[in-house]
Amino acid sequence: MRIGELADLVGVTTRAVRHYHRIGLLPEPSRQPNGYREYSLRDAVELARVRRLTELGLSLDEVKNVLADDAGRDLIEIVSELDADLARQEEAIRQRRARLGQLLAQAERTGRLPADAPVSPELTALFDVMARASAQVPGPEPLSAARERELLALLETASPGIDRGWFDALVHSLSADPDAMRRAYAVYGLLDELAGAAEDDPRVARTARAIADAIPDEAVRAMNLPEDGDVAETGGFAHAFFADFAPAQAAALRHGIELLRERAG
Repeated sequence: MRIGELADLVGVTTRAVRHYHRIGLLPEPSRQPNGYREYSLRDAVELARVRRLTELGLSLDEVKNVLADDAGRDLIEIVSELDADLARQEEAIRQRRARLGQLLAQAERTGRLPADAPVSPELTALFDVMARASAQVPGPEPLSAARERELLALLETASPGIDRGWFDALVHSLSADPDAMRRAYAVYGLLDELAGAAEDDPRVARTARAIADAIPDEAVRAMNLPEDGDVAETGGFAHAFFADFAPAQAAALRHGIELLRERAG
């Protein structure tokens, strides 16, 4: 057989056959006097096996190892690893489809998806609670409430592998306790009022106390609060966080954190 006939028989391209020759995966037959390669049935059998192995998901290096091991030990190990990897992929796909299903269900209920989507089911539930609480507040929703949602989504996304006990406790408490959400919306309103105020405005202290009172006990216990005097100097994120607020708002937040530290003992 010529190379084109071999490739057609096995269902690969002549380019693939030549590549297998270059990397030593498929032995190259000797050339005939006319310069053409002449392939045997054995070549077709080997090439067909290469195709079957690659269709299982083996890399070309793995295929080469398998073909070099007559006892098939490498193939057993590689296939076992592939099976385990596919199982992990199936589970990841299942979780992704479940999450997409939740998003679609949310879109069907509301006719739209919020700007902060997608987030975890836990945050989605919390944001639903916030939407219901916002509907009970006269006038437009406080800007600080929208900022809070953005921050929660950021912390959930950007904090893998760290202690998230306080975050999970906060989300759970706000979702489960209507009074906690009511206190949170009161804080949002107070923070909005400080947008154009001076740092020494008397409302700063009142807002700081409201912030501290709004954080549930279980979240306070789980927090790793900075040491005294370090509230504004706990890294680049803290600097960026406070810089995102107006001066009076940032002052209220710093004071609120100090009150939380005192409350935590």
